[in-house]
Amino acid sequence: MSTAFPPTLQLSAHALVSCHTPRRPRSGRLPHSAPQHPHLYCVVEPSGSGLVPSSSHPPGSTMGADVPPPKPSEASAGTPGALSPAQVAQFRSEGFLVLEAFAGHEEVAAMLASADVLVDAFDPSTLAGNDVSGGLTRHVFSTTDQKKTSDAYFRDSGNHVSFFFEEQAFDDATGKLRQAKHLSLNKMGHALHDLDPTFRAFSRSDKVCALLGSLDMHVPVPVQSMYIFKQPSIGGEVVPHQDSTFLYSHPMTCTGLWVALEDCTKENGCLWAMPQSHLGGVHKRMVVEPGAGGVAFEGAYPEWDLSKFVPLEVAAGTMVLLHGENVHYSAPNTSDVSRHAYSVHFVDGDAKWDERNWLQRRDDFPFQPLAGPAPAAAAAAR
Repeated sequence: MSTAFPPTLQLSAHALVSCHTPRRPRSGRLPHSAPQHPHLYCVVEPSGSGLVPSSSHPPGSTMGADVPPPKPSEASAGTPGALSPAQVAQFRSEGFLVLEAFAGHEEVAAMLASADVLVDAFDPSTLAGNDVSGGLTRHVFSTTDQKKTSDAYFRDSGNHVSFFFEEQAFDDATGKLRQAKHLSLNKMGHALHDLDPTFRAFSRSDKVCALLGSLDMHVPVPVQSMYIFKQPSIGGEVVPHQDSTFLYSHPMTCTGLWVALEDCTKENGCLWAMPQSHLGGVHKRMVVEPGAGGVAFEGAYPEWDLSKFVPLEVAAGTMVLLHGENVHYSAPNTSDVSRHAYSVHFVDGDAKWDERNWLQRRDDFPFQPLAGPAPAAAAAAR
């Protein structure tokens, strides 16, 4: 069986902000993350208790069938965020698309500031005490080595804003952080798009809705989001992978929106993508092991030819649109500046969410299609 998504409202296609983003200074900033590097993490519960269903629907039914997709003419006739026919054709041919200045200066600044607030509020010492050295408890999940994991913290992070550390952030002898927490984090996720007002506003903005509508996504549903720090000097490699390995639907509809919040170069670990790699299908899946309480991998990636990847060196505010089956990676950050980014992944609500996916929402905190009410608003209405 697969999990169905709740119904949504008719999508809107009005832009909220200007899309011009000047380059932003990167002095004194934080660290990185992505879905294929060893992470270590802690969990922070969302404040308040307003995580309730925004709607209900019989399990197993097809969602979004009553919501017609936006017509191409409606989604592309000068609508901010919508793709032109040429851009749609390029995306479908190559498997990725670079959209310069998609996020406005105010949006970029707001996301950076919100990340600072979340990191400031995070107390790593809350997990101290289980290590014989007196250091922080470390839950390791490695997709670089493709190890299976039974770590409940990771598996429940789709319901929270959880904090993941860089593996090199810890002193092996003491188990303590080598430097300040804001310079030690790999990423935070995976429900920022629902639990943080700033990231929710961007992820559910009218221009994002218009963009996805121009790709004929009937009922866009954000299922995962991450704030990626890509630490100076210790920001680790993210090996070649496909996002649909981790976010599988029937049919496969995963689409990633990756937004640079700082300038991205080869030196600080920009994305590299392989053109047309999405045409070969999904090679590997990360799945929940029945009754084992953990996750493991099925299938295997081939040996990718790294000479076929192209670097995506982009300015802050640029969006990289990624087909779920596109193969991409990022090299280690060898520079002295961070490479912050925000990514959010969508699937079509007309599809079925596979029950073997690692990311599963609680019954009282369902996936919410675009245009759905915020959790707090839903709680207030009950």
